Formats: sequence, structure tokens, C-alpha cells
Amino acid sequence: MKIKDVRAFEIDFSKVRSKPKSTVAKKSMYEFLGGKYYVREGRQPAGPMERFPKYRKDRGKAGPKWGPVACVVEAEDGTFGVGTTVFSGPVIPIINEHYRSNLVGEHAMATEKIYDMMMRLSAAYGSQGVTSYAISAVDLALWDLKGKLLGRPVYELLGGPQKDKIFCYATGFDVDWYLELGFRAIKLPMPYGPMDGIEGLRKAEALVAETRERIGDDIELMLDCWMALDVEYTVRLAEVLKPYRLKWIEDYLMPDDMDGFEQVRHRVPSQGLATGEHWYLAQPFSLAAQRRLVDIFQPDPKWVGGVSACVRICHIAEGAGLSVIPHGGMNDPFGQHIVFAMPAATWGERSGGVSPPGVSLTEMVDLPGTAVIEDGYLVPSDAPGFGIDVDRAWLEKTAV
Repeated sequence: MKIKDVRAFEIDFSKVRSKPKSTVAKKSMYEFLGGKYYVREGRQPAGPMERFPKYRKDRGKAGPKWGPVACVVEAEDGTFGVGTTVFSGPVIPIINEHYRSNLVGEHAMATEKIYDMMMRLSAAYGSQGVTSYAISAVDLALWDLKGKLLGRPVYELLGGPQKDKIFCYATGFDVDWYLELGFRAIKLPMPYGPMDGIEGLRKAEALVAETRERIGDDIELMLDCWMALDVEYTVRLAEVLKPYRLKWIEDYLMPDDMDGFEQVRHRVPSQGLATGEHWYLAQPFSLAAQRRLVDIFQPDPKWVGGVSACVRICHIAEGAGLSVIPHGGMNDPFGQHIVFAMPAATWGERSGGVSPPGVSLTEMVDLPGTAVIEDGYLVPSDAPGFGIDVDRAWLEKTAV
């Protein structure tokens, strides 16, 4: 079966999803306003632009205005697969104006060949970074198409279920709500960085200490620093937070600072460390495994290069005795199928704020057919492909 067409377009899920309705009227530990979480003093989680004052109260100011992307890969018989990613501005022309003409006519089952082709096609301008988002969208759509053509879920194409169900954790500030939903592990965003100095360390400790008191000793607790720190601040933070038994500290340095990751590893040997959502394709993970920079890899299936990249990363991790917990892996079916099938993938993350207090996780689904976490665990859909239950009319409705 040959590929008939490859097409990418910007999408807006709000066109097809009802606004979530909360069933409770209560203030959470932190505020959820306008789709964003803020600590009570009015700051969002810290980020790499933290050193510039105008970005400190709103991380979103630094982001581009490019929307989400859907990629549809269609076979000769009219069957199509769907993949999604972000950064529509540069990603859509890479797919439509470069990859499309080279991929049409290729065998629809040849995921390995096409993944290799996309990396090589983009070698002149770089296959990592923004380009890997484009590779991801096409690769995910191809795997979805492959599963539909064979009538099997993607996790079976990857070797079948490796676990009975996926243990899931929640990322965000609404700790009480996450416990009510049944989560047994919670990750807090870090609102402070080096520019906050000692005061930031004290506030971070207060945040973690308050959360540990709320959840008790039987719930795992983690901290996401989203590229906001440097080596010194990470080390000092780890020392301050040692009494609260964090399972891991995550994404604490700029992603290309491999020497910095190595310094942190040596200086805080007893603290679990994780990163990788801003590493692209398999190569950085191979280097990190060789140097034992972190304990947990966190590739994002929609950014890192799709299923094909994630499988490579899982094999690298398994060979090195490391774990893989994909970034936002439980938000959509792509990460769900990868984690369900791969031995190195241990947990699943539900991020994006999870859901506002009183709003069920079912109401937060973007792609129809996506499995939903129940009592802290998830089993992916066994429908063909990724189980995405959409037709062309639905796709047209989401198009911008």
C-alpha cells in the first residue's frame, strides 16, 4: 500500500471541545486563571527567560504564537492516519513543502525507511529542534495509518502489552484534586529560579514542605524546573529539599548544557534526576546514557521524532539500565501506546494542569478515542492505530 498524500495544517481543539465545567466551587492551593496556573503571589512556573523581569509573571509571553498542528497521511485506499504536534509556523511548510513531495509514493508500512528519509532530507538545515516536531507529526500519522491498515493497535505493532496498566502521575498545583482523582504521585512546577536567590530557595522549600505535609509519606513527589536553573542553584535546591524525599528533580538546566548535567550528577549523586523533553531525536539520549547524566529520560512523542524516535530511546535506556517516562505521555494516545509496550517506559505523565478542580478527566480529552486515566492508572484503547476516532469532517472542523 503506497502513500497517496501527506498534509499538515494548523488546528484549534476549542472548536470541537466544550468548555470544561467544574462541579465544585473551591479555591485550590494555587489559582487556575485563564487556563494557566499561578502561585498566589501571581507568578507562573519559572522558565529559561526567568532572568528577564518582564517575563517573570507570565511565562507565556516568551512563547511563539504558533498553534498546534495535525498531520494526515493517506494511503491509496483512502485510509488515513493522524499525528499531532505544535509550532505550526515553521512545522507546516517543512511537511507540506519539503517532506510531502518526497514521501508520496513510498510504502505506507515503511516507517523505518521514512523516518530515516526525513532525518536525511532535513540534514542541510538540521533535523533536530523545530524539524523534529515535523518529523514527529508525520511519524505518528504513519504509525496510526499502519495500525489501521493492519487492524491492530499500535502497542501490538511495538511488541504487545508489556504491562497490565500504566501507573500515572499528575503535574500541576492542584494537589488535593489530584489525590481525589486517585493519583498516587504528583509533580510540582518550580516557580522560582536563580534570580530569586536565597528567598527563592526558601519559598521552594515552603512549597514542597506544604505539599509533602498534604500528601503524606505514601505519595511520590517530584519537581519540574523547566530549564530555569543553573548548576549551582540546582545543587543548592537539591540540598534544601533533601528532607522531603523527592523522587526526582527534572529539566533543571538548558537542554544543551551536557557538561552542566554531568556536574549536577556528580554533585548530587543521591538525588533522582530526569530530563529530555527538549532533546530531539535519539542522539542526545545516547550521549546522556553513555555519560550517565540522568536516571530518567523524558522524550515527548510529539516533539522528539514520534514513535520511531521513542522506540530507539527506550532501547538506549534499557541497555543502560535507565527509565523512560515520556513528557505528557498520558495526555494523548501516542505516549499511551509507547509506554504500554516498552519495558523501559515505567510511568505515565498527565500534564497540562491535568484538569481544574471538579472537572473530570474525560472532559479534558482533545482527540476522540483517547483513553482516560482512572484511579491513577490507564489502559490504552485497543482500537486499530492509536484508536483516534475522528473522520475528515471532524478534522475540517478543527482546522484554522
